[in-house]
Amino acid sequence: MSINNLNTAISYLKGVGPARADLLKSELGIRTFGDLLNFFPNRYIDRSQFMMISQLQQNSSEIQILGKITELRTVQQAKGSSRLVATFSDETGTMELVWFRGVKWIKEAIKINTPYVIFGKTNFFKGLFSMPHPEMELLADYNKSLRTAMQPVYPSTEKLVNKGVTNRVISKMMQSLFEELHGNFNETLSTDVIERLKLISKNEALLNIHFPRTQEMLTKAQHRLKFEEFFFIQLQLLRKKLIRKSKFKGYPFLKVGDYFNHFYKNNLPFELTNAQKRVLKEIRKDMGSNAQMNRLLQGDVGSGKTIVALLTILIALDNGFQAAFMAPTEILATQHYNALVNFLHGMNVNVKLLTGSTKTKDRKILHAQLESGELHILIGTHALIEDKVKFRNLGIAIIDEQHRFGVEQRAKLWKKNVLPPHILVMTATPIPRTLAMSLYGDLDISVIDELPPNRKEVVTAHRYDANRLSVFKFLKEEIAKGRQVYVVYPLINESEVMDYKDLMDGYESITREFPKPTYQISIVHGQMKAEDKAYEMQRFQKGETQIMVATTVIEVGVDIPNSSVMVIESAERFGLSQLHQLRGRVGRGAAQSYCILMSSFKLSDDAKVRLKTMVDTSDGFKIAEVDLKLRGPGNLMGTQQSGILNLKIADLVKDANLLKIARSMAMELLDKDPDLNAAENRFIRIAYMELSKNSTQWANIS
Repeated sequence: MSINNLNTAISYLKGVGPARADLLKSELGIRTFGDLLNFFPNRYIDRSQFMMISQLQQNSSEIQILGKITELRTVQQAKGSSRLVATFSDETGTMELVWFRGVKWIKEAIKINTPYVIFGKTNFFKGLFSMPHPEMELLADYNKSLRTAMQPVYPSTEKLVNKGVTNRVISKMMQSLFEELHGNFNETLSTDVIERLKLISKNEALLNIHFPRTQEMLTKAQHRLKFEEFFFIQLQLLRKKLIRKSKFKGYPFLKVGDYFNHFYKNNLPFELTNAQKRVLKEIRKDMGSNAQMNRLLQGDVGSGKTIVALLTILIALDNGFQAAFMAPTEILATQHYNALVNFLHGMNVNVKLLTGSTKTKDRKILHAQLESGELHILIGTHALIEDKVKFRNLGIAIIDEQHRFGVEQRAKLWKKNVLPPHILVMTATPIPRTLAMSLYGDLDISVIDELPPNRKEVVTAHRYDANRLSVFKFLKEEIAKGRQVYVVYPLINESEVMDYKDLMDGYESITREFPKPTYQISIVHGQMKAEDKAYEMQRFQKGETQIMVATTVIEVGVDIPNSSVMVIESAERFGLSQLHQLRGRVGRGAAQSYCILMSSFKLSDDAKVRLKTMVDTSDGFKIAEVDLKLRGPGNLMGTQQSGILNLKIADLVKDANLLKIARSMAMELLDKDPDLNAAENRFIRIAYMELSKNSTQWANIS
């Protein structure tokens, strides 16, 4: 069978037609024979047992019976609708079959006194068993079909069922497809890969995923198809990386000069950790080659990513280039700006900040200095990627909390120069290894997995609303020691009005408990003007206020070493990564810090797991693994990143080991045959080319 047959429109398949084809396309995204073939069941039902009507129990389980319809009648219901009722008998007794939808065409299709196999859930009412909307098949067709004891159940939607496209109809389409294509499919893996991993053939895998002969063959089919899905994703990502490294030349930063050395000797405020030194070495190696660097820097909150970013920038400056540093919010951009100006004190380095609040006259000066090369480092928000912003020679672009930027936004930074600048993307949201391999598999990844030596672990406790008075007492004790406190409220877009009310109610109760003039309180939320927010932040930063009441606007980038307590209200409404980010706002000074998770007594099972995880560990990577198990990959990365993760059969959490095997096999293959030109890899090459041509998602990765 040629691959082109799989590209045939689904409307040409027997039993489909134009109307059904439109429905399959809109509801399930099935457009071609190939789409249907790769539409895999999500569970299987054991259809090996037949029951007699006399054996039926009142437990409403799914059962299968062989019998005949002896009578058919239409019963009028309220509001002018009707239901169809059939008397169904075998040699041991009688029951009813009932239909509420599709009455007309079902009535026309049914054959009286002809053997049928029926399947479905039973109801028991007034001494009689009935089965609503049974799956039905003539015994003659049942005996001829490919169907096996393990019956597949395909994902469906309410609209499909209402339009008569039931599970049985999809199974019949699948059977027509296998008959049309003679069950003969092109192999997509090499003999070497199949033999080494003891995989079954593509033909056997596809037959047994849709029509499993035995449980053992079903398991082998699932294993083969999951491996293949992961393998081709990794092959795409790794080849993309190879191509980029050979095709996209970068500026070679060959020297480490005065800027770097002066800073390292005189301005570096602390000894770098071994993890920071290792990451810096990886970055220097990248930037010293002729290829463009594209590296993801992962590091937990407070692990010292900013200092690594600054040292990277100084290498660019030493080689005569400029640097851009992009952050997702004004607060975070301002934070980075203040940190860098502070670090570079006494050095002849021109640093400027560009955000939506930058005044027009300041922008003009900034644009002129940028184009003349007088401005060395530009820090800012999305404003950096505006067309008006032109660099004289941009050599390095650093993107912080990069998952908050869309693909197009990041791509605009590339176009700021003749050759693309080196790119360092940073995140304080630890990404589980399996997810990093699938989302950022074409980037080089560095991890700072060590906190600075003077950091004490934040003590985390979970308290219920009933314990509030003892929590307030503890806050007063901390403030008496000269410490500062955050109290954070959730902000969920759909209910901004309610959230704002929660925040203001909380603010009022805190002002009653912590009255002026003994205590001063700041408040920050998303509905305030930028200058008011900045004013309140500054008051807290200077120590003029002891308590900061805020929404999650302070989730990233607020660095106040004197704040030692983080109280998170309605902690059950936050995701794990948000809770972890918020906790990272404290513990930045020498004092012992605390995170108090406040919640109601009514907690879902997931919320209990989240809060317990926060209390048990402060390791961001362990927290991210739990988060991945709870939420799944699509939700974890948000809509911008989840396209790649629409996996058809594999599961990143359950099949993590298989993903690692697939990645190492793809690496090994590309080491030996980077262009997939070897004769033994021809099947892989054909499948790879077809995937690359048909799939839009590959372009959107990282």
